[in-house]
Amino acid sequence: MGSSGGRSDAELLTAHVAGDRYAFEELFYRHQRQLYRLARLTSGSPEDAADALQDAMLSAHRTAAAFRYDSAVSSWLYRIVVNACLDRLRRAKTHPTTTFDADAYSGGDPTRRVETSIVIERALMRLPVEQRAAVVAVDMHGYSVAETARMLGVAEGTVKSRCARARAKLAEALDCLAAEARELA
Repeated sequence: MGSSGGRSDAELLTAHVAGDRYAFEELFYRHQRQLYRLARLTSGSPEDAADALQDAMLSAHRTAAAFRYDSAVSSWLYRIVVNACLDRLRRAKTHPTTTFDADAYSGGDPTRRVETSIVIERALMRLPVEQRAAVVAVDMHGYSVAETARMLGVAEGTVKSRCARARAKLAEALDCLAAEARELA
């Protein structure tokens, strides 16, 4: 964290609102990898993820003064990224172009770990976006059901049911994808 003295997320956001030109940049870089990973898992393509992340950070930069510190700054950023991804996906539904090309990720490294990662990502991308957002938040990023409900703006029961449906679909998809992979091997 360099010369900033290791300021907390909340301190960085407060400093940004107060006019510190570098505080928001530091906050963004601190969380950039996790936020991009979230955007990538919630979006249809790397390009959509990058665009959604940029939209989200511009929104966060502009609306920082309205943040009430009633949750962690990272949760607030997470919610803005998920919403930016959902907005892009909803807009894309009105004029779809191409679907996620999972095969583009299957070449290259033959290791088992990479194959498993590809299978999981392909299965995630087949989920409805609302279920994907819930299961990514809870199961992959470790947010509680209550935190996820606040981030997505839905009831806790909705998060639980979306996660349950997503997990069932993931288990089914992973079984099918694993069978496909065995046939190709």
